[in-house]
Amino acid sequence: MIHKPKVVIIGGGFGGLWAAKALGNKPVQVTLIDRKNHHVFQPLLYQVATAVLSPGEIAQPIRRILANAKNVEVILGEAVGFDKEASAVLLGDGARVEYDFLIVAGGARHAYFGHDEWETCAPGLKTLEDAVEIRRRVLLAFELAERDAYLTGRQRDLNFVVVGGGPTGVELAGAIADIARQALAKDFKAIDTRKARVTLYEGSDRVLGTFASDLSESAKRQLESIGVDVVLNSFVKEIAPGRVKVGEDWIDCDVVLWATGVAASPLGKTLGVELDKAGRVLVEPDLSLKDHPNIFVIGDMASLVQANGEPVPGVSPAAMQMGTLTASNILAEIKGKKRANFEYWDKGTMATIGRSKAIAQAAGMKFKGFIAWLMWLFLHVFFLIGFRNRVSVMFSWFWAYLTRERSARLITGDADEMQDAVEFLQAARVEGSKKAKKGSKTAA
Repeated sequence: MIHKPKVVIIGGGFGGLWAAKALGNKPVQVTLIDRKNHHVFQPLLYQVATAVLSPGEIAQPIRRILANAKNVEVILGEAVGFDKEASAVLLGDGARVEYDFLIVAGGARHAYFGHDEWETCAPGLKTLEDAVEIRRRVLLAFELAERDAYLTGRQRDLNFVVVGGGPTGVELAGAIADIARQALAKDFKAIDTRKARVTLYEGSDRVLGTFASDLSESAKRQLESIGVDVVLNSFVKEIAPGRVKVGEDWIDCDVVLWATGVAASPLGKTLGVELDKAGRVLVEPDLSLKDHPNIFVIGDMASLVQANGEPVPGVSPAAMQMGTLTASNILAEIKGKKRANFEYWDKGTMATIGRSKAIAQAAGMKFKGFIAWLMWLFLHVFFLIGFRNRVSVMFSWFWAYLTRERSARLITGDADEMQDAVEFLQAARVEGSKKAKKGSKTAA
């Protein structure tokens, strides 16, 4: 019996999944290990968080995606370390999985710059669980405001804060503003949801800083046109229940969402190699480790400077390209051929802002507004995994576009979880209000 080299892939995100697909039905044995049984199309997580799509519309079981790859096995488990000398992956339950080649694609999480305690008050958006939690907080804020107005006869201020002016922050802020001014406007009787305030704080002098300056300015204008207050050159210094500190001022708010700062998976630290400031692994041009050429690190965990001096960006197209190249290099190594170095092909970038509003730049051309939005829509549907998902998402978007309805406006959780969430938001609002009053008295 001919021995087939064993390739172990850690992570079923874009990098790991594309590597597995490229190795499908090739002369290797492939084992993909992930803590979750599903792949999530992360660029659309914000649409789950803002009730446009349901979780099942942007996620697909990894096992189902790779069903036709007869040489690929999917294992549910969590990698916690590596025995590089013995060529084995260590799992959380004590199991060991041996490999001839290893691809580490553990992804990244949001970073709070040394203030991890802020996560309780200001959740980030990286997983389906994050998206569902954000959706619950946003919808609960409206529900509690309606309840208070019904019981007291007065509508209080309803404030949402988004920290970070990158693609995720812009998308979240725009979607919440659209919900408040359109989707929910006719459903609530005691409050006018259109009066809800959405504020986006960005520390630099423009939003979407990776885009051309004129596109960034266009994005800012588009956000403001749908009711988002964009505050630039403003750093959030502290976050507490019901309020955020911007500069020296405390801002009262109902919901705070974190959309800035990214840190690579802590799994990189267990490799025992050099890391950059964001915790990413410094890799060779072919994406392997310097002293272990049979170990590759790709996606958000990899730190690589391109020939032009620019780092490879932490975006899904880069992860896909890394996964495909790594699979190709492994097959080349098996055949005794030379490996290729990674060269990122920038196909363009885009960000959606709201209904018929977006910006895009590709092939030296720039697009704004409706045309950019159509480009964004087409590409995101094209890359969605599974035909059923594409059809479902297209229908949801078409329906939302015609009616401005949100098809996934569900606040999920059992009775105890719901009560805890309600009490947390109520306490945060009360605490924030007390602190604000105390601050104003002290100033007086």
